Amino acid sequence: MAVNVVRFRQQDTVRWGVVHSQGIRPIDGEYPTTRDFMLEGAARARGAGMDAGATLAFADVDILCPVTPDRQFLCQAVNYRSHMRESGMDAASSPFNILFRKASSCLAPADTDIVCPAHVEFLDYEVELGLVFSTDVSGPQQVTAGNLGRYVGGLVLLDDVSARDVQLPEMQFYKGKSYRTFGPAGPWLTLVEQADLDRFDLLHLRLSVNGQVRQDSYASEMVHRPPATLTELSAVQDWQAGDLLATGTPGGCALQAPAAPIRLLAQILSPIRRQSLLRKAAAANPRRLRPDDRIEASIRTDDGVIDLGVQRNRVVGGKP
Repeated sequence: MAVNVVRFRQQDTVRWGVVHSQGIRPIDGEYPTTRDFMLEGAARARGAGMDAGATLAFADVDILCPVTPDRQFLCQAVNYRSHMRESGMDAASSPFNILFRKASSCLAPADTDIVCPAHVEFLDYEVELGLVFSTDVSGPQQVTAGNLGRYVGGLVLLDDVSARDVQLPEMQFYKGKSYRTFGPAGPWLTLVEQADLDRFDLLHLRLSVNGQVRQDSYASEMVHRPPATLTELSAVQDWQAGDLLATGTPGGCALQAPAAPIRLLAQILSPIRRQSLLRKAAAANPRRLRPDDRIEASIRTDDGVIDLGVQRNRVVGGKP
């Protein structure tokens, strides 16, 4: 059974607690990092280590990012069929799983204002489902749908905010997606077991901007599924409990691929010229994010049994 937990600050103390209808029930123990919590606190969150008599109101605490900045922030790119199509790609002819990283310093609480750097003119949104690892891995693993629960202990709602006019012309996924506040996560961490992960395809991702729905899809649309992705990833690198993997976004982003002839022409232009053209296109794109825009994102099963919560963010302009 899925259990929602929050990392919160009350006065000068940071703790973890279980979310329930009356508020937050603190969990016994201190867990400075998400790794500590996944290894030691998650079991207590399922019942044995909670103070049954203590309940805190959400209004009395500050909800923090559930993934601490010491953790790896790993990502998959163009992993939904609808996003592939709008990016000018075809799943059948694009068989490779594209992996990259975001800076962990971009992680932020779910309600954080998203700061658009002064030089960025094409800011975009990407609702994503994050996998939080429950164990350390230091060598190749064979991950299957049936044993996924050995490796994934939590799910988290993410917005992979992206500066497209940095990411694409500069060929800098890391830089264009890593500015501070570009990784709001939470509001909570949803602890899951194998039975919950068996319902993975039913998770419903939605994102709206100023009340207009932009993204609306299910995890079943993923091209490179978590078992195959973790098998591939484990052959490349180590990971630890509490590390995070963002699994891609569905279609509906502000960025849409231009017609094929224009894409071919862009390949022979200099990066500076490509950046100039992209920024010119952004100026005429009503879907790009601008200061004072309001973003709302959610991930849940339609029956509400698994619910990763809701993010509400405001876009603000950065200082020159």
